[in-house]
Amino acid sequence: MNILVTGGAGFIGSAVVRYLVGEVGQRVLNIDSLTYAGNLNSLGQVSASADYMFSQTDIRDTQALSAILEGFAPDRIMHLAAESHVDRSIDGPADFIQTNVVGTLSLLEAARGYWNAMPRGRRQAFRFHHVSTDEVYGDLGPDDALFTEATPYQPSSPYSASKAASDHLVRAWHRTYGLPVVVSNCSNNYGPFQFPEKMIPHMILNALAGEPLPVYGDGLQIRDWLHVEDHARALWTVCEHGQVGRTYNVGGDSERTNIAVIRAICDALQQVPDLALDGFEHFSDLITTVEDRPGHDRRYAIDNSRIQSELGWSPRETFESGLEKTIRWYLDNRKWWEDVLSGEYRLSRIGKSGNAHA
Repeated sequence: MNILVTGGAGFIGSAVVRYLVGEVGQRVLNIDSLTYAGNLNSLGQVSASADYMFSQTDIRDTQALSAILEGFAPDRIMHLAAESHVDRSIDGPADFIQTNVVGTLSLLEAARGYWNAMPRGRRQAFRFHHVSTDEVYGDLGPDDALFTEATPYQPSSPYSASKAASDHLVRAWHRTYGLPVVVSNCSNNYGPFQFPEKMIPHMILNALAGEPLPVYGDGLQIRDWLHVEDHARALWTVCEHGQVGRTYNVGGDSERTNIAVIRAICDALQQVPDLALDGFEHFSDLITTVEDRPGHDRRYAIDNSRIQSELGWSPRETFESGLEKTIRWYLDNRKWWEDVLSGEYRLSRIGKSGNAHA
């Protein structure tokens, strides 16, 4: 099939593209505007494949999207393009509204026009998969029940509010126009190729550099951690087998406090031979406390029983196995993250795009 993936140069999007082209054998067109978090170096494994194409396109450009849809003729749209960093949303919320809300509106309108023009059989088989976050649900107390697909929305940050708005738009386009959609909301992702501003790679790379490991507040905020490759499998499962109009929560069954995650990273790095410890005895000595983030959600935790019981998906990685693989990847792929930290990855985009699509 032809699969259009938006945001396919981002962390989760690139994992989905690698999975679809490299393991499932689908034909993929990756649409990405290549903001700071878009990194075509994350797609080196598939960039030379005849089944991979790339278009540098802003999802707010409905006219460009419509032309791409007509030319590529996708059977599925998997919408992952989003601004996603909470701290950045606090400092500059307008970008999040533009990409996550206006961009989703533009894509929905382009998809609706494309879908309406399809022959009947293809219309029935077509799917629009919107990928979202558990942060739309707000936060939980320590003893509260897990987030389910029926949990009311209570977003806390400009980021989660913009994603909540995009979720509502997608469901409205299904209810009003009949567009065949599925929605998924995931817990915190981690794994290879993650941009270093996110917590786990940030802590790994700071530790390797002997720099402070900043912990917000008391560090007892709880997240459910999902390995990105497990998530990629889940997304394709939802896209292919999910019930139209239905939402599926995707979690890793791995609740951990932030401070526990950081200490686990320190302990794992301590076991790696020949890592330099300059001026400290243990990587945990680098842990420092900083002022808490405004409006910081206390706990996220996903009930993923629906996707397990209805679609047969479950995470393969435990948090321990996934973290070990993630740390090893960053140790073995220094060039990738050094290029990100230096900005070199933004200068090397030309010629890395695979098969161009006009």
